[in-house]
Amino acid sequence: MKKSSIKIQGKTIPVISLNTVVVGSGAASLSCADHLYNLGVTDMAIVTERVGGGTSNNTGSDKQTYYKLSVYGTEGDCPHEMAKSLYNGGSMHGDLALIESVLSAQGFYRLVNIGVPFPHNRLGGFVGYKTDHDPRQRATSCGPWTSYEMVQKLLVQIKRNNITVYDEYEVIGIIADKKRACGIVALDKNKLSSPTFGLTLFHAENVVFGCGGPGGIYKTSVYPVVHTGAIGLALEVGAKAVNLTESQYGLASIKFRWNVSGTYQQVIPRYISTDANGGDEKEFLNPYFKTMGKLATDVFLKGYQWPFDPRKIQDYGSSLVDVLVYIETVVKGRRVCMDFRKNPRGGDGLEPFRFDQLEPEAYQYLEKSNALFGTPIERLKKMNPMAIDLYKKHNINIEKEPLEVAVCAQHNNGGLLGDIWWESNIRHLFPIGEVNGSHGVYRPGGSALNSGQVGSLRAAQRIAHVYGKATLSQSAFKTCAAKKVDALFAALVDLKKTAKQSTVGPFRAEFQQRMTDAGSHIRDISACEKAIGAAYEQLRQVSAMTVRHISEIPEAMKNRHLVLSHVAYLEAVREYLRAGGGSRGSYMVMDKNGVPVLPGMLEEWKCKPEDPSFRDTMLETVWNSATGSFDNAFTPRRPVPDEESWFENTWGDFVKGKVFE
Repeated sequence: MKKSSIKIQGKTIPVISLNTVVVGSGAASLSCADHLYNLGVTDMAIVTERVGGGTSNNTGSDKQTYYKLSVYGTEGDCPHEMAKSLYNGGSMHGDLALIESVLSAQGFYRLVNIGVPFPHNRLGGFVGYKTDHDPRQRATSCGPWTSYEMVQKLLVQIKRNNITVYDEYEVIGIIADKKRACGIVALDKNKLSSPTFGLTLFHAENVVFGCGGPGGIYKTSVYPVVHTGAIGLALEVGAKAVNLTESQYGLASIKFRWNVSGTYQQVIPRYISTDANGGDEKEFLNPYFKTMGKLATDVFLKGYQWPFDPRKIQDYGSSLVDVLVYIETVVKGRRVCMDFRKNPRGGDGLEPFRFDQLEPEAYQYLEKSNALFGTPIERLKKMNPMAIDLYKKHNINIEKEPLEVAVCAQHNNGGLLGDIWWESNIRHLFPIGEVNGSHGVYRPGGSALNSGQVGSLRAAQRIAHVYGKATLSQSAFKTCAAKKVDALFAALVDLKKTAKQSTVGPFRAEFQQRMTDAGSHIRDISACEKAIGAAYEQLRQVSAMTVRHISEIPEAMKNRHLVLSHVAYLEAVREYLRAGGGSRGSYMVMDKNGVPVLPGMLEEWKCKPEDPSFRDTMLETVWNSATGSFDNAFTPRRPVPDEESWFENTWGDFVKGKVFE
């Protein structure tokens, strides 16, 4: 690592030159840095907005899942079987599915070896369970904080190896030239008041980009408030995105952002709605169900059918609950809560809750869990007391108060396009973790954590074996960086002209509301068309933002890439709807000629069925700087490779380094 400086617009800007800069400090980024170190790439550093500030360290559920190859039990499994499970979810490249399968056990056992406390039995077997979209029992968990545990143990490795971390640095630009990345621009947030605003350049042969999902573009979101995402930084330099249409949505608490999946639903809490002030309490689900047994079973099923899924709406499926919550909160403007203090009560033609009314799947689960008794909170104490403690740590006592919830954006299955080494079409740029769009439509629960660990290894291997030597001189870097820095510096100078009123918050609130209205789990082509017109107009107004104090500058600079991101997502949604795509994944497409959500009720709620042919395509989205808009194209997905490898040949190719080409 070398430190120098360059002059731009008469200002001296520090330059840090190194082989690889790793952006972000989530589980994928930390893992990649650790892999790089172990592979001999020590000339690197991590640059992060805040250590511990990302999604990995701040999210979970009642039992946060990690998905990997089955490694215990009598049920057979193999990488090709797991690859089929990933691939069959639709719109996922088969070679990526196989890679994620082949390397899943290696990634898992590495986490075990550094101390992540995945549970095993007395024989040392890591027993699994089934998760959503999982035909076997490949899932495991450390409890509510699986990804947090991963981050904490990986941070130990980073500290042990003395890997340099630039903390409190806001990345505001990627430097790229001739379709290759060569560094980043960041703000040292402790030097915002300096003449250069703390601008710092990282001259790097490789940029590992682990910035997470697009949490900052939604109003109704379970992404932690501290996490906004930064995919727009890559989009603006021409990095291709894929499947931006495919995000996951589900019920989550909103005072403290947390998924209310698993045991939170399996104990069958009472769902109520109130007016804005907490009055006029109603058990709003009752009128839509014929029996209390079906209502209670649907609530139970939300535990492991947690993501909103349009296939589970008809015939009183569990995702009907999500639709009814949406109608109550968005259409009627009421508040919805889960009340663990009482069992669901009767009314509107329904009898009070009784265990013997439950359908067999729910009844047998509670019976095996010795939980056929009491109230929801008493059952939760029996089945998962950690789920209660989690909320208490955030000053919410669900033993004494209802828990306010909504259907929230939770995870982006799409993201930036990457090849089999997780490398972008912008060479030397490696999107890893959630920002990499490898996940497809119906991914098994927990597969994203596995993907992040696998992608971090693949990127590190490619860098270590192919991109380990410097190819871009300091002078060439300066030429490449000058135009980017000029534009960013001008924006910073403009923001420094502080105003009487800040527009940073209102500017963000505008596109967040637009995404939640038109680009979330309920989609309509006319609403999307209208939203895109407004989105481009707001994009054109980005330079008009004002701040009251220099401390707001980092958030203002975030808005610059977030507003671009939300345009990209809306453009992809529109392209899919224009092409005739229907309801799939975790969103419902409204269609006046479609299938009724609930015959006899909600007559205006009709959804367009999925067209399965779209599962064999990938929707690619790329920024066209010449037109100032996004281009979209459907491309065929690659099948799962079915090639045999002879050991002696593989050995020879590995020794010669051919496998990394």
